[in-house]
Amino acid sequence: MTVLEATPFSTLIRDASHQQHTEAENSAFMGDLLGGRLGVAAFRAYTEQLWFVYRALEGAADRLAGDPVAGPFIRPELFRTAALERDLDHLHEGADWRAELRPLPATEAYAARVMEVARDWPGGYVAHHYTRYLGDLSGGQVIRGTAEARWGFERKGDGVRFYVFDAIDNPAAFKREYRALLDALPLDGPERLRVVDECKRAFALNTALFRDLGDTLTP
Repeated sequence: MTVLEATPFSTLIRDASHQQHTEAENSAFMGDLLGGRLGVAAFRAYTEQLWFVYRALEGAADRLAGDPVAGPFIRPELFRTAALERDLDHLHEGADWRAELRPLPATEAYAARVMEVARDWPGGYVAHHYTRYLGDLSGGQVIRGTAEARWGFERKGDGVRFYVFDAIDNPAAFKREYRALLDALPLDGPERLRVVDECKRAFALNTALFRDLGDTLTP
């Protein structure tokens, strides 16, 4: 067994993608949103774009549920599309937002890549699954708290339900279990590196989405 294969995959994927993760977290758009320099319209726009990404991610779930690589990660308690739609109903005050919503170019590219790997490469799908859902369970809670405090959303209520995982009683334990699933993936060294590279790409796609949002909304 090589050193690469001996390193827990959850450690490898976290450490190798740290730079890209940090760049996404420190994007100008997210800094302006959390820092109060953008209003609730920017929060709504971000929620709108997430809807396209999660439809791509979760649209493949049924087909991948039996896959030996991706299947263990298909957990209904993580699914976010229904919560996003409830949030968007609230943020649009019941208007028919589906008829008017369009993905930004970066969102379109992001969703297209998710659908591509979901179709052809389960390991790549896991990379996108990891970057999104573990982020939602972790840093996403900062966004929820900021939104509740700044724009008056009911705590864990409509508008921020995307960030609320009612079916997960213990997020810390769930994240430990998730990392154990990563460590148990039947991947050799070269495939591990491919998945790590896709994880970096996922963060870069997310950063590009923030950049598009910033170009559209930042004063």
